[in-house]
Amino acid sequence: MSIQQAADFTHQTVLLHEAVDALGIADQRASGIYIDGTFGRGGHSRLILTQLAGNGRLIAFDKDTQAIASAAQIEDSRFQIVHDSFAAMGEALPDCGVSQVDGILMDLGISSPQVDDATRGFSFRSDGPLDMRMDTTRGISAAEWLATADEEHITEVIKNYGEERFAFQIAKAIVARRKTESISGTRQLAEIVAHAVKTREKGKDPATRTFQAIRIFINQELEDLEIGLAAAFDALAPYGRMSVISFHSLEDRIVKQFFASKVKLEQPDRRLPIRHVDLPQPKMRLLNRIKPSEAEVSANPRARSAILRVAERLPEVNA
Repeated sequence: MSIQQAADFTHQTVLLHEAVDALGIADQRASGIYIDGTFGRGGHSRLILTQLAGNGRLIAFDKDTQAIASAAQIEDSRFQIVHDSFAAMGEALPDCGVSQVDGILMDLGISSPQVDDATRGFSFRSDGPLDMRMDTTRGISAAEWLATADEEHITEVIKNYGEERFAFQIAKAIVARRKTESISGTRQLAEIVAHAVKTREKGKDPATRTFQAIRIFINQELEDLEIGLAAAFDALAPYGRMSVISFHSLEDRIVKQFFASKVKLEQPDRRLPIRHVDLPQPKMRLLNRIKPSEAEVSANPRARSAILRVAERLPEVNA
C-alpha cells in the first residue's frame, strides 16, 4: 500500500491533549528526551513536537510498516522513528545514544486505520484476508495459526485473551470447518463464530471477542506490554513520567498492577530494628487516571473504553 492509500484511512487520536499534557513538557523539561511508544499516525508525536524546545528530542516506536511510512513524512531533526515494538526499548535506546528519558507515552491497542483497512484482517465488518499482524514483515498470520493450532490451544487463546465464555465451542467449530476448507477470510471466521456463540451481547457482534483474542495473541500484545512497561520504567529519569492509554480490561489490569508494584512496595516486619530511611521506598507516585469526556466519546465512539493512567518516577532515597 502506498503512503497516499494509507493516508486515506483517518485516525482520531484518543485523549490527545490529556496524554501529552500529563508528560509535563514545559520550562526546562521542554529540552528533554521523550518516547512515543506507539506512533500510529503520529497524533501524540506531532503534539509533543510542538511543545519541545529546539534542543528537545522525541523517539517514536511502531511495529506497523504503514505507521513507519507515515512517520517518514515528519521532517524534524528532533524526531526519530524506530521500526520495532516498544518492548525493544531497552535495546533500542542505547543504539540511539540515549540512557535516560523524561517522559514516555504509550497508546495501546489497535489504530483506526488498521481496523478500517480490510486488507489488514483486523475487522470482520469488511471481508479481507485473515492476517492481523501489526508488522506484516515478520511472524505468522492469523490464518496460518488457525490452520495448525490444536483445539485446546485455540480455546485457551480465545478464553484468556478474549474473555469469551464460548471459547471451547468456537475452537471446536474452527477445527471442524478447517477439515473441509481453509479459513482464510475475516467474514468466513466471523460466520463460524456467529454459529458457535449461543447468546449475543446487546449491540456487540458475536465475533468481537474472538477477533480481539486472536489479534492480541498473534501480535504478543500483552507480553510486549509487560516487557515494555519494565523497559520504560528503567529508562525514566527521576521525575520522568509515564502516560499510558489502554482500551480493554486485560491491558488496563497489567498497567494498573505494574504501577501499583512501584508505588506500594512490600515492607519488612515492623518488629525488626530497621531505620525508616532504610525501609523500601516507593519508586513511583500515581498522578492521574483519566477517561474520555462525553464530548470525545460522542465524536469518536472508539474512545469509549479508553483509560489513561499517569505515574511519575521518584528519585532514589539515599541513607
